[in-house]
Amino acid sequence: MNNGRLSLKSKIAYGGLGAGISLPSQIVFSAITFFYNIVLGLDAELIGLSWLVFSFWNAVNDPIFGFIEDNTKSKKYGRRIPYIRFGAPIYGLVFILCWFPFLDINNQIALFFNLTIVLFVFDTLFTILGLINFTLPAEMALTSKERGNLLVYSNVINSIALLLSFILPILLLTGNESPDAPIIFVITMIFVGIISAIILFISSFYLKENQYTQMEQTLPIIKGIKETFKNAPFLVFEVANFSFTIAQTILTTAIYYYIDYVLKLSGFLTTIPLAIVFLMIFIFLAVFNLFIRKIGVKKTFILSLFWTGFSFFLIFFIGWTLEFALIGFILIGSGISGYMLSNQVVIAEIVDYDEVRTEKRRETTYSGINALLTKPAISVANWLFLFIISVFGFEAEQNIQDYLAQLGIMIGFALIPFLFLFIGALVMFFYPLDGPEWLAQKAEIVRIHQKKEREYHQYLDSNLNKEKGEKK
Repeated sequence: MNNGRLSLKSKIAYGGLGAGISLPSQIVFSAITFFYNIVLGLDAELIGLSWLVFSFWNAVNDPIFGFIEDNTKSKKYGRRIPYIRFGAPIYGLVFILCWFPFLDINNQIALFFNLTIVLFVFDTLFTILGLINFTLPAEMALTSKERGNLLVYSNVINSIALLLSFILPILLLTGNESPDAPIIFVITMIFVGIISAIILFISSFYLKENQYTQMEQTLPIIKGIKETFKNAPFLVFEVANFSFTIAQTILTTAIYYYIDYVLKLSGFLTTIPLAIVFLMIFIFLAVFNLFIRKIGVKKTFILSLFWTGFSFFLIFFIGWTLEFALIGFILIGSGISGYMLSNQVVIAEIVDYDEVRTEKRRETTYSGINALLTKPAISVANWLFLFIISVFGFEAEQNIQDYLAQLGIMIGFALIPFLFLFIGALVMFFYPLDGPEWLAQKAEIVRIHQKKEREYHQYLDSNLNKEKGEKK
């Protein structure tokens, strides 16, 4: 049973899985708006419309692939590994194609369809892999302590990938007047796609999953969806997760506008704000892992939301110059560290609670419904930020924006995330999986796992004896 200590290889492999997925995905979902708007010249309103159109597929594809993955059965590879191993090269290739428009770049409508198509295709591959990455800790480890330990390793490795995913586009796309900058950026993206695919492929050989889950008769898709929506802790979590996704998406998208038009940085200085954020994420992982052990997952999660929200609020008032903005980014990074560590532990606890109710292990189903409810936040955040700066008079053709346009950037970049994070933190006070009663219920999960493990070994012994009899 995978409820003991995990091997170092498994922890590093899981970190490699997250890094190989997040490096390309974060670059696409954060930089592609700026790339199409500023580099290729696509109108901001059309980009916002593209994100809204894409949001429909972005929402529905996750439950579909979640159900497919939970119903996958492969004696040789398992339920999850085939998608990682054989999807890796396709994922890398599609990422590279995101930066090579195949329709007329001089035609606004053609460029709009180009952006929409690459968002559709890339997100499909990202969904297939991301569902597994999001839910695998719930299957690899049972206790909150071991899950937290796994996620410390994962987030240390993943934070390096995330740092690169923001620094590379910022360094190559902002504050750089060289006409060769877009070409250098595209060449760099080719290397990113190839390296990410290799990391994913290698990691797939060291990840472990519970083989007995393949014996389970999964719930029909409609019944499975109904049971998921009956899970009250899950619905509470979704409100908070939606709120954080809004804030995170605005941070990673609006940072390019903030650096270029408010702070007006160039060269190496453009990398400092996000470098500080990810340095703080790295430093505070151990701190929040201690918080999880001392005060529990729920309180740590709420603390991280309040902490991050206050940091954005502070940025609005002091973040007009780099010197004072660094204070806000230090706080933002430390707050996000707590969220990154506690978020997947919370969803794993929710899956545990569902297993008590249904006696089924449905990680990717929950990941799919989670994405159905929260992924539209990515599109909403992009549209909302672009709408706000347009209302305040932002003009992409102008290298220097007036004060009103800068104010619009600051409202979209700082105040909107603050409001959503504050709401999310308040809602999480109603999250019930905490305290002695929940710890008692975890004992029932151990009993369920032991039963499934015994049945799986009986199944293997039966097949082995059958094969021996046939040979005789």
